[in-house]
Amino acid sequence: MAQQGFRRWIVVLTVVSAAIMELIDTSIVNVGLTQMAGNLGVTIEDISWVVTSYAIANVIVIPMTGFFQNYFGRKNYYIASIILFTLASYACGIADDLWTLTFFRFVQGVGGGALLSTSQGIMYDSFPPQQRPIASAIFGMGIVMGPTLGPTLGGFIIDNYHWSWMFFINVPFGILATFLCLNFIEKQPQEHNIDRSKISIDQLGILLLAVGIGSLQYVLERGEADDWFDDHTILMLTIMAAISIPMFIWWELKTKNPVVDLRVLKNRNLAIGSILVFIIGYGLFTSIMLFPLFVQRIIGYTATKTGNLLIPGGFITIFIFPVVGRALANGVSPRIFVAIGYIAFIAFCFMMAGYNENATEGLFTIALLVRGVGMAFINAPLINQSISTLKPQELPMGIAFTNMIRQLGGAFGVAVTNTYITQRSAVHRGDLVSHVQAGDMLTTERLNALTQGLMSRGMNAFDAATAAYRNLDLIIQKQALMISYLDTFRLAGTFFIVTFPLLFFLQNRKMDPAAAKAAADAAH
Repeated sequence: MAQQGFRRWIVVLTVVSAAIMELIDTSIVNVGLTQMAGNLGVTIEDISWVVTSYAIANVIVIPMTGFFQNYFGRKNYYIASIILFTLASYACGIADDLWTLTFFRFVQGVGGGALLSTSQGIMYDSFPPQQRPIASAIFGMGIVMGPTLGPTLGGFIIDNYHWSWMFFINVPFGILATFLCLNFIEKQPQEHNIDRSKISIDQLGILLLAVGIGSLQYVLERGEADDWFDDHTILMLTIMAAISIPMFIWWELKTKNPVVDLRVLKNRNLAIGSILVFIIGYGLFTSIMLFPLFVQRIIGYTATKTGNLLIPGGFITIFIFPVVGRALANGVSPRIFVAIGYIAFIAFCFMMAGYNENATEGLFTIALLVRGVGMAFINAPLINQSISTLKPQELPMGIAFTNMIRQLGGAFGVAVTNTYITQRSAVHRGDLVSHVQAGDMLTTERLNALTQGLMSRGMNAFDAATAAYRNLDLIIQKQALMISYLDTFRLAGTFFIVTFPLLFFLQNRKMDPAAAKAAADAAH
């Protein structure tokens, strides 16, 4: 039943805040890994488990939210997830060793994984059918704002406070969200009389999903850092994923009551939309990871300054989302918005690919504003279009599936980005070194300038000459890294260009009221 007036907006504020809180935690720690590693006495490679464990838990739980909501009731499951997320956040903040922190980050990911799909269902349920595109737009705003605000907030905390506050900050919001959920979110009629004895638990499906998707996520997250198949663990988990995922697909299509009903992928819009959502996840998470690396490692911006640059793009997203939602509610074709969003994101990628170490803050701001426009136009319309032709009973699974695919797209993007940067950096370094030869006039001039500069600071001639060669090598490394970043932005734009024609295979259909009502029950 749709909420009314003040009560509706309390529910909206609660569920959007919970979703943003979960998504912020997917990226907030990225800017603090160095400080965390130093504080805990571990390497950067080891501390990356803090990111990996959360992502693995997230991607396992998201597709199972529909089942858990059926079994426990949507309100009960949602509140329990918020409480689990909040308690795990506190435990992460007080952790004093890596593996305790990693364990509670996994637990936090289990709680957080439920917040996306369940929040989306509650949001839809708070609006009458004709206004649900507006609800989708508001929720989509949270999907984009979370990963965007993560580095901004994380950078501020790292530069001014201890890293543990990246987790403690969740606690008051979690307590408030729990209170508001208990008092303002209503149970659906079927939640009052759940007969769990009649609900079949797909134990094998859950096991295969956890092993297959968990292994795949691990391989994508850790592959580059662990030298891919040269590492025994990566090799074994790849084999496990290659066995478990096909078995999971076979079993879910065969069993009567699957934990994830893959039959919904027979729907053309959802199948094509899932590919596009995967690319959106790739673009969203890759750009949020790649931009801070570029401006911090190449130009030398601080974490706080990097985060501040992301704010204008986030604000333009906030302003555009409601406009998009109203247009969708008035019957404007979602394909138009998705096409504009795609073009904007392609423009962002190639704008960034044209910058260098001399780029100004103004140029970055313009590029990020274009990105913000693209994300505002893509998310809600694409999700609406993807699920618009599903039957009402299929919508909860369709929504959960698109959320899982977006997370996998992000993991794929991070893996591709890390690998591509490493490979392209080696290639460009080789190319640059080939132009640095003994006796070459430009090389000699650069070395002499470096040597004279060091001698002017009091260094003797021999040490200055030796240091000049080291400095020249660092300059070459930095230049090779910069060019590899530009290549990676160009690669992301290419992914969007290649998949752009798929938009025209989506059926252009507005979601009917019955289907829109079912979307509200994304978790029941």
